[in-house]
Amino acid sequence: MEQRFKLASHGKTLWTRDVARPLREQVEDRLASAASGDIVVIDMKGVEAFDFSFANEFFGKLLLSLPSMYPQRFIVVEGLTEYTRENLVKALESLNLAMIERVKKKPVLIGKLHPADTATFEAIAKEKAAVTAATLSSKLSLTVTAVNERLTKLSDLGLLRRLQGQSEAGRKQFEYAVPA
Repeated sequence: MEQRFKLASHGKTLWTRDVARPLREQVEDRLASAASGDIVVIDMKGVEAFDFSFANEFFGKLLLSLPSMYPQRFIVVEGLTEYTRENLVKALESLNLAMIERVKKKPVLIGKLHPADTATFEAIAKEKAAVTAATLSSKLSLTVTAVNERLTKLSDLGLLRRLQGQSEAGRKQFEYAVPA
């Protein structure tokens, strides 16, 4: 399920941590009541500007708490302008974070992430269904161990869905998909 949080309903220009804090808490309430696998879309359409302090408090703290407080729940941002994207990317990079931006219904990573992890995310985003580490290993010409490490990292950052399935041999097997 997807819930939409329209940030522009709180103003076209968003400044300071004091403005961001109650908005972040509203999103946290949605995440807390969301089921595993749900997505909260931060709709930025209509937001013209926000400062670094706002981005750090709102996005930074949300993303830092996502894996531990709200596992397998996801945050996706939509409707960024060139200016707001630039500010958000700077804030994410300063915290060594990344998130998913949905651009024309396609998931794109923004923020700071190792190029190898970005390549892994992009390979999964191209798939129409969830993929296993073994399948991805073949596509990327990497060892299963290397792919597993990347998948674990991306999943732990709240950037991939991790679904438990069963292998043909009847063993536990995980599959991964982009939540957006």
